Amino acid sequence: MDALQRTPADARFLYVLAHGAGAGMRHPFMETIAELLAGQGVATYRYEFPYMRDGRRRPDPPGVLKETVSQAVERARASADACAVLAGGKSLGARMTSLAAAEGTLPGVSGLVFLGFPLHAPGKPGIGRAEHLDDIALPMLFIQGTRDSLADAGLMQDVCERLGSKATLHFVEGGDHSFKVLKRSGRQRDDVMLEIAETISNWSCRNFSRAES
Repeated sequence: MDALQRTPADARFLYVLAHGAGAGMRHPFMETIAELLAGQGVATYRYEFPYMRDGRRRPDPPGVLKETVSQAVERARASADACAVLAGGKSLGARMTSLAAAEGTLPGVSGLVFLGFPLHAPGKPGIGRAEHLDDIALPMLFIQGTRDSLADAGLMQDVCERLGSKATLHFVEGGDHSFKVLKRSGRQRDDVMLEIAETISNWSCRNFSRAES
């Protein structure tokens, strides 16, 4: 398994981070979020699904993707020391991690962090992809852009309200599926990425401690 781990000296949490469908673990988004999280005391373990590692465009079957998530979590936990372990990812990585968690194949994980959870296909609003979330007992953090074409904001809010106290929803105002904001917003890309990193760190501190791992 190809993986990159970044562990700051003051690490309190380890986030096992899967990439999206069209970009691997070295994509600028992944690099930037890992760097900013390190500044917040959050270590990251980034890894690649087999299709991305092999240079193929089409994602692997769901079974392969979920198994890869489980293997990545197992390997990351071996290096977690006293850190609480979180799992999740961007888009496809978020959904596959959630499916693995729903099936109970992520032992030792304290919570889940989803970046741009793909609630539905573009232009086809629906919540069918969220049904399995009811089977997850872990705390979940959803970070979503309000302009995300793969997750209608109203539907995303309905899903999180249904999940109750185990779900926390944070909207990046004006962000699309890649968390890009319009120029007229006056916000810079760096501001948005820092908001995401701080949200992950603050949520983790509120919910977990080193002793839980």
